[in-house]
Amino acid sequence: MNRHREAQMRVVVVGGGVVGVTTAYELNRRGHEVTVLERHEVAGNETSKGNAAQRSYGVVYPWADPGMVFKALPWLLKQDGPLKMRMPPSVEAVRFMFATLRYARSPGLFGLNRRAMLRLGMHSRERFLALERELDLAFDGDHKGLLHLASTPEALAGYRDLHELLDELGIPSRLLTPEQVQEAEPGMVGNGPLYGALSYETDGTGDCHQFSQALAQACEAKGVKFRYRVEAERLLGDDRTVQAIELRTEDGERERLEADAFVVSAGCWSGSLVRPLGLELPIYPVKGYSLTVPLSNPDHAPVSTVHDDNYKVVSTRLGNRLRATGFVELADFNRDIPEARLATIRKSVLSRFPGCADLDAAETWTGFRPMTPDGPAIIGRGPRDNLFLNTGHGTFGWTLSAGSADVIAQVIDGETPSVCLDAFRPGRFSE
Repeated sequence: MNRHREAQMRVVVVGGGVVGVTTAYELNRRGHEVTVLERHEVAGNETSKGNAAQRSYGVVYPWADPGMVFKALPWLLKQDGPLKMRMPPSVEAVRFMFATLRYARSPGLFGLNRRAMLRLGMHSRERFLALERELDLAFDGDHKGLLHLASTPEALAGYRDLHELLDELGIPSRLLTPEQVQEAEPGMVGNGPLYGALSYETDGTGDCHQFSQALAQACEAKGVKFRYRVEAERLLGDDRTVQAIELRTEDGERERLEADAFVVSAGCWSGSLVRPLGLELPIYPVKGYSLTVPLSNPDHAPVSTVHDDNYKVVSTRLGNRLRATGFVELADFNRDIPEARLATIRKSVLSRFPGCADLDAAETWTGFRPMTPDGPAIIGRGPRDNLFLNTGHGTFGWTLSAGSADVIAQVIDGETPSVCLDAFRPGRFSE
């Protein structure tokens, strides 16, 4: 229910990834004058560039999963294990892991956070569908669902419990037999172990990089101003409000940009902006890897998104391309791409979709997901009356971007958000 609607405001959004661009779109749609600040030369060029390409509304879950605590060490030691840590680990990585362990051991927190994230996920799906009805954007987008394969009987049993939770929340899903999996994904062969799958009926796909750039162009046509190759260095104001933001342009000049409201959507770099104002954001850059390659045999490729639980690798169909993504790695901001990581991703694709593409010719990528130690993103009002945060979405930035953009715009306009934001509150880490 609306409490009051703010008059048109000048709003600065810091960050031109998919979260920042969707936020700009929602604010512009509400009549605000929006400027987006982005340090890269184009939108969606950091975490949004080569992600898993899945809009997995029914899959979202907190990073601090109690069930993963005892699997972490074996995964670290296993060559193809999905969790990696650069040795010796940095102080930041160790601090983040201990914080994750603390949240994972907090009774009932995982379940509460998971439900909150799933509700935001379904709201995000609604907002994506509305956005795609309004704008004709080319980004290889679709909504043909997602399959979580079960490589063991234990995995299938876990999916039964999850299916019950999704049913409770009204999120469509189905448990599939191996034969039904084959019908849903006829290009998949039986080289890998398979006991069934959980099918998320309403999940989607799409190239987040292409989407971010296409939406940025559509926003510019509607009057949103994008300033590229600028660094947002400092928020300027008093104990109550932020009056301006200090920028550094690519030629080294400093500039002061005033506005009525400010939104920080700078991913892994968000914390440095708000820390001087007294707010600590324990966002860690969790590293991931992907391969993107044209399909040489589309009939042997995924129809939509397939999550191979054997290797924890996601394979997604993007038009005439394949995107395969894997690993969560704690390596700070190291951008190296070890061949061993790529070899595991190739192994997963070849075990399920052999012959679909020449994986040796794939474009490789690595990027940093802005992860919070408990899991939910950081969405809401910051430590000043006109400062707002929409950041820290971890591995689900693409999935949750449209929904979180809508709810932060509601908060800025003084409305009651469509989704309860208790689990996402910015100040929770110091409580």
